[in-house]
Amino acid sequence: MSKTDYWVHRMDPFLFQFTENFGIRYYGLAYALGFLAGMWLLHLFCKYGKATLTPEEQSFTITAMMIGVLLGGRLGYSLFYALEETLHRPWVIFQIWKGGMASHGGFIGVFVACWWVAKKLKLSFLQLGDLLCPLVPPGIMLGRIANFINGELWGKISNVSWAVIFPQSSMPGTPFEQIAARHPSQLYEAGLEGVLLLIYSQWRLWKTNVLIQPGRLTGEFLMIYAIARILGEQFREPDAPLIMDLSRGIFYSFFLLAGGLYLILRSRKTP
Repeated sequence: MSKTDYWVHRMDPFLFQFTENFGIRYYGLAYALGFLAGMWLLHLFCKYGKATLTPEEQSFTITAMMIGVLLGGRLGYSLFYALEETLHRPWVIFQIWKGGMASHGGFIGVFVACWWVAKKLKLSFLQLGDLLCPLVPPGIMLGRIANFINGELWGKISNVSWAVIFPQSSMPGTPFEQIAARHPSQLYEAGLEGVLLLIYSQWRLWKTNVLIQPGRLTGEFLMIYAIARILGEQFREPDAPLIMDLSRGIFYSFFLLAGGLYLILRSRKTP
């Protein structure tokens, strides 16, 4: 295929732009919509008997999750993907307008937030985790779509008919004819990590009795996410130095696999 046959990514990361670096970005909008979706799902779970949280407890839980995702995602990126820069210039952690969030860090943030909510509301930590996992996929899906709109985290070079030319993937000044088309891996990940997990977790919660085994749904969620992430990474250009010849997304996903397997095995012994 010739260069003219591929779609060229020229999408604006701003929905509304007021100054060079300030405005309403699709990435921020994705987070906001993801949190709203989580609030709505939690309300449905409580309304139809999957949980017994009061409206005040629901608000407290979602607020804690929001803080956990944002702090965990930002700190995770700073430590897992930009450690050297963070050590030399620690103030970059607060430069959120430059982007930089890590989903694995977000998981850690949610873990801590879940522990805090369970302690404050005197709930079972594992049961609360099972209830909150199905709230996560909409945010992941929207975040990956926002990655695509931003033209970041692009895929590996490819000649498939649906490949996309990301001008940002080449050095400034590179002639257009020399810019390679790439997999739109952000959309692959939106489907694998977002849509797939959303369908599975909702089916598991509503149509099975998984909640009688505390930790089971959380373990399945972690394992499916890890496998989906590893699959998606096969098409994604690494955005940080490799660890043991593995992309960081794959490397960190092995810890999620181990954690998920542990929770599943534990749930089988705990009625």
